[in-house]
Parts: sequence; C-alpha cells; structure tokens
Amino acid sequence: MDPDPIAVAASLGLTLPSPAYIFFAIVFGLAGIAAFRLGRKRQQHVTTGLGVALMLYPYAVGSTTWLVVIGLALCGAVWWDLRR
Repeated sequence: MDPDPIAVAASLGLTLPSPAYIFFAIVFGLAGIAAFRLGRKRQQHVTTGLGVALMLYPYAVGSTTWLVVIGLALCGAVWWDLRR
C-alpha cells in the first residue's frame, strides 16, 4: 500500500498553505495582471515591473502576514506610480 502523500510531505517539513494565503495570493496575482497590462498600455515600465512583482512574489513568501504586507506595499507603489 502506498503511503499518504500528505503524510510524506509533512515528514519532509512541507505544509499546505492556509485558505487565507491562497485567497490573498490570487487577489494580489490578479492585481499584478491588471498592473502589468495597464503599465504596458501606458508604456510605464515601473508599473509593468511592479505588476510582474505582484504576480511572482507569492512564490517566495511563506507567511500569510508577510504576503499581505508585501502585497499591500506593492499595490501602494503601483497606485503611487500611476498617479504621477
């Protein structure tokens, strides 16, 4: 009988993300897509780069708290860049 994949992952120190983490990763990913497309349309390279950062940073952050803090900071930077 094959071992339980979740038990094997837990024995390796890997855990599944919380539903809140998944929700915020999706929200900030969608915000990143919007910022990327808007930056490309307006030819604003900083906004385009921030959009890419919003789409990719959830892969590097393991904590839900840091995911939200960094996501809000990046969204604020997009908003600030679009206002200028």
